[in-house]
Amino acid sequence: MVIGICRSFRDRALDRCYHCFSCLSDPARRSSLVLKVTLVMLHLVYVGILFLFDSDLIDKTKKEPWYTALYLLLFFAALVQYFITSGSSPGYVLDAMRVVNETNVICKKSSMAKQRQTASSKNGSLPVEGCQSGRNFQGTDSTSWTKLVMDMYPPGTSVRSCICSYCNVEQPPRAKHCYDCDKCVLHFDHHCVWLGTCIGQGNHCKFWWYICEESALCLWTGILYITYLKANTSRAWWNDAIAILLLIPLSIFIVFLLLLLFFHSYLILTNQTTYELVRRRRIPYLRGIPERVYPFSKGVCHNLYDFCCGGSNIYSLEPLPSAQELEEKSRPYTCLDVLTCRCC
Repeated sequence: MVIGICRSFRDRALDRCYHCFSCLSDPARRSSLVLKVTLVMLHLVYVGILFLFDSDLIDKTKKEPWYTALYLLLFFAALVQYFITSGSSPGYVLDAMRVVNETNVICKKSSMAKQRQTASSKNGSLPVEGCQSGRNFQGTDSTSWTKLVMDMYPPGTSVRSCICSYCNVEQPPRAKHCYDCDKCVLHFDHHCVWLGTCIGQGNHCKFWWYICEESALCLWTGILYITYLKANTSRAWWNDAIAILLLIPLSIFIVFLLLLLFFHSYLILTNQTTYELVRRRRIPYLRGIPERVYPFSKGVCHNLYDFCCGGSNIYSLEPLPSAQELEEKSRPYTCLDVLTCRCC
């Protein structure tokens, strides 16, 4: 009976909590919230213990406040970038299709207004903002989403071969259905458990900046811990024990973050995704392409520009390269190609 009363009290308390905080009623949101709180607490523990134990760091802060200010600035920047990345959209196919359909409607209305415009107009044509907003979708002002997607595949491709059986929507090239998010993602890279969201075309740049800032923060924190342990000052033994226990997992995090940073930098320079690199032999449009050929690469400079400056529109679609383009990219480099910056 006592157990039943405790269970009833617990259920009522949970119902009240879920009623006040509706986001906690979803198990996925609860786990994501717990993960975010845990990550923030880890950051606070590492930094807090460092400033609590290291008296030399406190003295250095008084003499050189800019040093500590830069460290704390990087600390807050990494946390802010984490929440920005976790809350950003990776670029869902359904959202892109909605944008294309809305753009088509706006362009049709604008074209009808243009036809009714008098010949005495000074500009000769009305400004079409809707068509400009869809400038990354070439030809979307007069074609449907299905026609747009099919034009990005080689001629003869069946519509059924590019339809997602879960979302029931045509997938453009490089898109994939995420089973965790239950949505199709443009330029799907992977589903990040730590962020609680997919990494795709819309937030890959934010994700790279996050791991870059997090790697720099962990390196700096590790250097401060090592400096603290090497200092010849009289202190309690348990202070060193706590510092060593914290430094061991921190070292593992540093190695993991640096490898992750280098790996994604390589993907950016070659215009690839983690899914395309790992599952290359299982992706139909990549099976017949040699492994050292990057079909979507436009050169290092162009890849960097598109990655850094192309984030203003997260719904830009990329067609499959033609056979002539693949043959050109598979051609080995020569000295003349180096002089003409073919790789760029």
